[in-house]
Amino acid sequence: MDSVMDRNRNRNRNGSEEPADPEGPEERGGPGDRAGLPRAYRPHRVVVLALDGLLPFELGIPHRIFGRPSDAAGRPLYEVVTCSVRPPGPVRTDADFSIVVEHGPEALAGADTVVVPASYELGPLYEEGRLTGELAAALARIRPGTRLASICTGVYVLAAAGYLDGRPATTHWADAERFQRLFPRIDVDADVLFIDDGDVLTSAGVAAGIDLCLHMVRRDHGTAVANDVARRTVVPPHRDGGQAQYIHRPVPDAPAAGTTTARAWALGRLHEPIQLRDMAEQEAMSVRTFTRRFREETGVSPGQWLTRQRVERARHLLESTDLSVDQVAQESGFGTAQSMRQHLQAALGVTPTAYRRTFRTAAGATAASA
Repeated sequence: MDSVMDRNRNRNRNGSEEPADPEGPEERGGPGDRAGLPRAYRPHRVVVLALDGLLPFELGIPHRIFGRPSDAAGRPLYEVVTCSVRPPGPVRTDADFSIVVEHGPEALAGADTVVVPASYELGPLYEEGRLTGELAAALARIRPGTRLASICTGVYVLAAAGYLDGRPATTHWADAERFQRLFPRIDVDADVLFIDDGDVLTSAGVAAGIDLCLHMVRRDHGTAVANDVARRTVVPPHRDGGQAQYIHRPVPDAPAAGTTTARAWALGRLHEPIQLRDMAEQEAMSVRTFTRRFREETGVSPGQWLTRQRVERARHLLESTDLSVDQVAQESGFGTAQSMRQHLQAALGVTPTAYRRTFRTAAGATAASA
């Protein structure tokens, strides 16, 4: 039997149903219009699929994150709509209350991005990896080319629909082994906060959904817009998707020192050469002990962490200043434009010049509306 993804592909290929909206995401304030100023204003539409047994906290994440950004004229960059697989009405939560959802599955047909939060009542999805007829019919309304994202066990929906076959994905670390057994064609990585595979994104559980949604805002509109959303939400502006989901010893034993001082010291001098031994000296540790402790606390090596901080610094400078590419490379600690170009290409898939051209307007819009 064809998966939902196959049916969507066939629908677009053989023309048996209505074609996708000719405007598509490119005409809305999202991935197709990173400056947030489309020729005919129309915000990027995020549709959140609310399933019975949903977790209220995770349902609220897309509304909180996507509901904040606006363009220079104060117009929202996103429109967030919640829908159910049934006609409008109550949807059960895992708490002692239900919510009333005012849109049915038809809302999925107009989505530019669909987000599926976690649910504790997945039934045959969780037990057999099989969609119910009701859910399959709802997902069949999604237009080809729509961006898809899941939070925590919402990934079961995307997996059962066939969207993740042969692709990488993540979910809550406690559920990853079972998920892999149920969907052996998916490359499951339980050690990351989220995975961006282009048009399909998946996150680990609970707060990792915030990281995923901020990442999508950052991808759509740049770091300045995403950082403004994070500041208003009172959360860290950026946790890299490759960061570990959980750390076996998140807090060092009482007698042991941490690496916080070294990280603060490094952040204050990213423009200077920083050696591993310099960071270790800030904590009066040997390089070996410091490296082990650093990885325990952050989930990455000191070198990986430094590179990520420098990439973020370069992104900020490219968006918010008129510094030349050479000057940005110096200020962010890469030394040369060639080195920075290589690191940005590896991390973001674009050159410094292309990144500035894409996101500079979005940064100015945020500053103007702050």
